[in-house]
Amino acid sequence: MYPFFRLALQSLRFRAAPRLGLTEPHVTTVICWPWDLDPWRELNNGRTLTLYDLGRIPMAQRSGLVEAVRRMGWGITVAGNTTRYRRRVRAFDRLTLHSRCIGWDARFLYIEQSMWRGGDCTSHILIRSAVTSASGIVAPERVLAAMGQPAESPPLPGWVTAWITAEAGRPWPPKLA
Repeated sequence: MYPFFRLALQSLRFRAAPRLGLTEPHVTTVICWPWDLDPWRELNNGRTLTLYDLGRIPMAQRSGLVEAVRRMGWGITVAGNTTRYRRRVRAFDRLTLHSRCIGWDARFLYIEQSMWRGGDCTSHILIRSAVTSASGIVAPERVLAAMGQPAESPPLPGWVTAWITAEAGRPWPPKLA
């Protein structure tokens, strides 16, 4: 089940926090609870993605993205991601989430997040996110205008552009074996 209560707590926790620029980092902490575990008693890989929501959504609120999306009647969706898992996370581990939008192209916003336990990075994710309307994807340029932000993206890191290129060559829909 989706952790709506935890998301509400994160949103409340940062409701009076200073506004962030779209590319400024948002940092928060979460705890890995027993119901976040898989049968091997470590953080479930799917729940990891959900915990990243607990950093990304408050980041979007603090930057004004959520406000603009609601005002315009749009939505936000994850259009792709790649995750690197490196360290086990166990019950009751306290995790620090770092979230930031690192740039955009003509269709998507790219958000980088990492999860830390002490000085160890346990996982890292790149999210390709789209703002959507009834007509389809809303161009980031239009989204940024609705936020009152400049439309020019910071340069995307090489590893991100390589991922974008690789994804463009990936067949869709996939071929069935």
